[in-house]
Amino acid sequence: MNLSLNVSISENYFWVDKMNKAFRSPLRMLIKYTIVLFLAFTSLKAQNSKGQAPQKPNVVFILVDDLGLKDLSCTGSKFYETPNVDRIANEGTVFTQGYACSAVCSPSRASIMTGKFTARHGITDWIGAKSGTEWRTEKRFSKLLPAEYVHELSKADVILPEVMKANGYKTFFAGKWHLGEKGSYPEDHGFDINKGGWEVGSPKGGYFSPWENPSLPNVKDGENLEMRLAKETSAFIEQQKDKPFFAFLSFYAVHGPIQTTEAKWKKYREKAEKNGLAKNGYVMEKDLPIRQVQDNPVYGGLVESMDDAVGEVLNTLKRLNLEENTIVIFTSDNGGVASGDAFSTSNLPLRGGKGYQWEGGIREPYFIKIPWLKKQVKQIDFPATGADFFPTLLDFANIPLLPKQHIDGVSLKPLFEGKVLKDRELYWHYPHYGNQGGQPNSTMRYKNWKLIHYWEDGHDELYELAKDPYEQTDLAAKNQKETQRLKAKLLNWLKSVNANYPVPDPEFNLELAHKKHQNNVEVLMPKLEKERLNFLRVDYQPNQNWWKSKTTKD
Repeated sequence: MNLSLNVSISENYFWVDKMNKAFRSPLRMLIKYTIVLFLAFTSLKAQNSKGQAPQKPNVVFILVDDLGLKDLSCTGSKFYETPNVDRIANEGTVFTQGYACSAVCSPSRASIMTGKFTARHGITDWIGAKSGTEWRTEKRFSKLLPAEYVHELSKADVILPEVMKANGYKTFFAGKWHLGEKGSYPEDHGFDINKGGWEVGSPKGGYFSPWENPSLPNVKDGENLEMRLAKETSAFIEQQKDKPFFAFLSFYAVHGPIQTTEAKWKKYREKAEKNGLAKNGYVMEKDLPIRQVQDNPVYGGLVESMDDAVGEVLNTLKRLNLEENTIVIFTSDNGGVASGDAFSTSNLPLRGGKGYQWEGGIREPYFIKIPWLKKQVKQIDFPATGADFFPTLLDFANIPLLPKQHIDGVSLKPLFEGKVLKDRELYWHYPHYGNQGGQPNSTMRYKNWKLIHYWEDGHDELYELAKDPYEQTDLAAKNQKETQRLKAKLLNWLKSVNANYPVPDPEFNLELAHKKHQNNVEVLMPKLEKERLNFLRVDYQPNQNWWKSKTTKD
């Protein structure tokens, strides 16, 4: 029995296991474990010389939380410094039109795991967000009640780590999960090891020990959370260096609350001053102020700490001579936080940011390093999404694809071989109000056209991205034929996947909504401008002794 035949049987078993558990037999169980043992034996990795593709390459998948496309020095930032992430971009392939599948975290992460767009898997908002009539307790005074949504990964899905595990990989997860409560943790979905993943989506307790995380015990006061996650990943890699592994490093950074060390704050405060401080840092978007400049020294330090942690893992691969047979992926789950939350960064010239339907909310750093390729493709312009990672990794790992599972994703491997993939429709569905100011919408992209349909009043926006990448000119009224054509495609697709929709709130009060908006203009924006300048003061001091990042020697 050859390896490819065994893998195919393993694939078929997974579908039977998920869909027909009640009809298991002792013979089927014997077949299952025979296959798993055989795969584990045949997948033992030999050292790979450059230019020769390994049969079972290792995988390190690095996912950053809330990192904007423009938050890296290699993507154009003149403020943040990210030499280690830049290494991945410089040594690998940059997808210039890489997208998250949502403008907020949980839906985007679920799409990476399932290979499905958000309306199809049903996790359309960050898990824990209020919906239906409970939304009124948020005092947002909005026209619609947000749609209901799924609150954990479905056990019916065969997700990426489960497939990797079934095909001889040791699987490891570190960091932010936010895809379900106990019973739907990483270890319940195919990860052999879980360091730090649970239902909470922010770094509870902060970025410096002691933090609050039942899956990541505190060891040393003042220890940096991101470096700890990187060291846990490095320790796993070293332990598994002679066997194929799938390591998923999911940073809590750069999600708020933003925190850093005094030394890093000082470095970026001085850099902001040297770059020249803008008189004003914000303008009003529709509902909330939105940041226009990258000059937050606390956030700058947090970005650099994340980059330091990336360097720890890359250096481990190099030290163990694993670079040449390890795929490295680097991406983010949504755009940078320019509005709402910590108002941390600017995504300009892209419009919007986290929670918004424009490119600043969904365009991401999207780097894939395949080190053994004889001819490196340095840049690919094909629009790719988080749903594509699943089939792409299976393809490079010589595992048969599961098109019934990763139904919205496509393998990007042909693009690395100089081939062409056909154009396809990309869909986003966010029937909610973002904490950052985004409105309930559904969006699609086909070729260079991008259509946004708003659920509050049914109006549409149309952009031609090749000519207008920063979405400054709405062509919906001028090009009604294209608008209606794309809208029909969008609505038909949503119907085909049984999407949930927001509904009008019969208690909507226009006067209260107006007062809320006026408060954002007259109170919140001046407060944010004052806070921005406070971060840049020479004598700035945070409330918690630099967030407990200072340790004593006693």
